[in-house]
Amino acid sequence: MRFSQKEKYEIIQIVEGSELGVNRTLKELGIHKSTFYNWYSLYVDAGFDGLASKKRSAESQWNRIPEQQRQKVVEYALDWPELSPRELATRITDTQGFFISESSVYRILKCRGLITSPAYMVMKAEDEFKDKTIRVNEMWQTDFTYFKIIGWGWYYLSTVLDDYSRYIVTWELCKNMGSEDAQRSIETALKHTKTHRKGMPRVLSDNGSCYIANDLKEYFQDKGIAHVRGAVRHPQTQGKIERYHRSMKNVVKLENYYYPEDLKIRLEEFIDFYNNERYHESLNNLTPADVYFGRDKEILRKREFTKQKTIKMRRKLYEEQKLKL
Repeated sequence: MRFSQKEKYEIIQIVEGSELGVNRTLKELGIHKSTFYNWYSLYVDAGFDGLASKKRSAESQWNRIPEQQRQKVVEYALDWPELSPRELATRITDTQGFFISESSVYRILKCRGLITSPAYMVMKAEDEFKDKTIRVNEMWQTDFTYFKIIGWGWYYLSTVLDDYSRYIVTWELCKNMGSEDAQRSIETALKHTKTHRKGMPRVLSDNGSCYIANDLKEYFQDKGIAHVRGAVRHPQTQGKIERYHRSMKNVVKLENYYYPEDLKIRLEEFIDFYNNERYHESLNNLTPADVYFGRDKEILRKREFTKQKTIKMRRKLYEEQKLKL
């Protein structure tokens, strides 16, 4: 939201005369501290005249986003309130035929009061698995997590995640968390992937009792699968599947479950969304399925084409408007 010269002056007068203190007064007014202090510095240096808005050069406006596209951003934000500006920008670019950046989406929504504080999940680069994968099915991460079903007790979700694409290859809700359950998950994943032209995938797990059992070790040896275990008390080694668990539980655990089938249905819904619809920043804003099934290069090529087409269109509109002046 832009403030006029008079409005800036009135806000400064309110803050100077307030008994609540600067921070609390600005919070009540909805003004960011850095914005206010920028105004105040100009006011101290040049008085009321210093608060006048500086006119932008017409040359800087050639890439202005048309009002129709701005409205489309607002419509998408209202239809998809759970999406971040980054995800909204990607979805609009993929589906609406014009490019818009994450920062532009953020500014448009902030101006309309539609921005909420995001929940951040932070992981340092050095805390990740050091040997980066370079292709699909080179390595899988596997782990268990647990859910309590009211009246039924604890159930355990076994998941196999492709390290390169983050695609959930397979999952199963188990009554127990034994080595036979872990083995069954890997076997199902192998059946789903059918063939491995470049060899069997490595499997990365933690040091849970089911993963260090002798029968699982023998199974891996028979299959020719290299089993890699993370460092003790260092869950970041399996960071991708740990972050998947966190994202999934933030959604799935919002409800209570009274039957295992109800939980299975909810898990299936989330995993379908995670694999096929959720844009991952670390995957160039692609979905895991896009990368896993090799659609990534074509999608990125189309996005670049849409971006260049949008830039040319905005330049053309700008030149046409200049001729009319």
